[in-house]
Amino acid sequence: MADTSLMDKLVSLCKRRGFVFQSSEIYGGLGSVWDYGPLGVELKKNVKDRWWHAMVHARDDIEGLDAAILMHPKVWEASGHVAGFTDPLVDCRQCKNRFRADDPRIKGTPGQPDAQCPVCGTRGSLTEPRLFNLMFKTFMGPVEDSAAVVYLRPETAQGIYVNYLNVLQSSRQRLPFGIAQIGKAFRNEITPGNFIFRTREFEQMEMQFFVQPGTDSEWFERWREWRMAWHHSMGLHPSKLQWHQHTGSELAHYARAAFDIQYQFPFGWQEIEGIHNRGDYDLSRHQQYSGKKLEYFDQAQNQRYIPYVVETSAGADRVALTLLVDAYREEEVEAETRVVLGLHPTIAPIKAGVFPLVKKDGMPELATTLYHDLRKHFTCFYDDSGAIGRRYRRMDEAGTPFGITVDGETIAAQTVTVRQRDSMQQERLALSRVSEYLRDKLRAVA
Repeated sequence: MADTSLMDKLVSLCKRRGFVFQSSEIYGGLGSVWDYGPLGVELKKNVKDRWWHAMVHARDDIEGLDAAILMHPKVWEASGHVAGFTDPLVDCRQCKNRFRADDPRIKGTPGQPDAQCPVCGTRGSLTEPRLFNLMFKTFMGPVEDSAAVVYLRPETAQGIYVNYLNVLQSSRQRLPFGIAQIGKAFRNEITPGNFIFRTREFEQMEMQFFVQPGTDSEWFERWREWRMAWHHSMGLHPSKLQWHQHTGSELAHYARAAFDIQYQFPFGWQEIEGIHNRGDYDLSRHQQYSGKKLEYFDQAQNQRYIPYVVETSAGADRVALTLLVDAYREEEVEAETRVVLGLHPTIAPIKAGVFPLVKKDGMPELATTLYHDLRKHFTCFYDDSGAIGRRYRRMDEAGTPFGITVDGETIAAQTVTVRQRDSMQQERLALSRVSEYLRDKLRAVA
């Protein structure tokens, strides 16, 4: 059963602390479109930076790319999105709501007299299912005619495939090698929801790994292992992660194998990343539609072939939500409820809060100097408002792992109090060692 209360609390925290806001909120909002606030944009950037480092900077066999959102319309014909990227929909003639035909809330068969609308409860008001393409359509050029139709990309992978030869030749890579990309994608989802889990505008972190046919199964298993390990490295509870294998009708017609990494959200087990063995479908289709040879010449074996592709595809927004859900906890401390985001320190938007104990005796000046010194190396937050306990609680909700307090002893002994978020334990530390301390702590958990 879905735990809606936890999600309600998390959504409230995200707005209160500046992680995520409803888009266009002052106009009543725009359905399933969200804006990332000061802390949210840092959290998602940390996720993307960590992914980019693992995929591109830490490896010699993967190159980076940033392809355009707008692409030639034939790209989406070749990929199958124009013909096949559809959902079956039904409309209620009574309340005008729209649903997927397989919505489990619908009782009866849509289009038949026994079908009951899940919103207004009217029987016989649901239309027959009809196919609806999920791509956003727009026009390029001054005249809105069919010749100028283009689409907002529904995925980033096609930008990688059409640049496969460009990257291969310019980087002087050899197979096996990969191309990684982070970018926006757009889908006119019919049933978006669950906060930032399924939205109409989102960011993907995708990598396409090109391999020799016959070696694809081996590389597929390697990437499964590496990608699960990456999620573990961010501190996610292993017991809340599982594999889901695509079989039967779940398996896309072009896929040789597919597994999802799923997380146990309050609303059930859901995909946060997919690992797919796509065979040679994508490059073969683009070769056919473009007329451009996309074969790879293997000098060692003196043969030409179209590479197979092993894909890893994760949603930056979904991973960010996963981290927030996994980190959220409530504790009873001194008869009060303490709300904590136990984020992995390297992922946390703010690494340290800096607080003068009181606004006198030179403490604000010392704290301000320390804050500006630390900001050269870490994302920090300065707070001199309210009781020190309240300031600690605000930082706990923001997921900040360390709190540094300038107090009376700082003036006399040049030391500060450092508080740990998770244990709430405190220790004295020389003022001159604070930067080194934070660097060592963050390096130890990287």
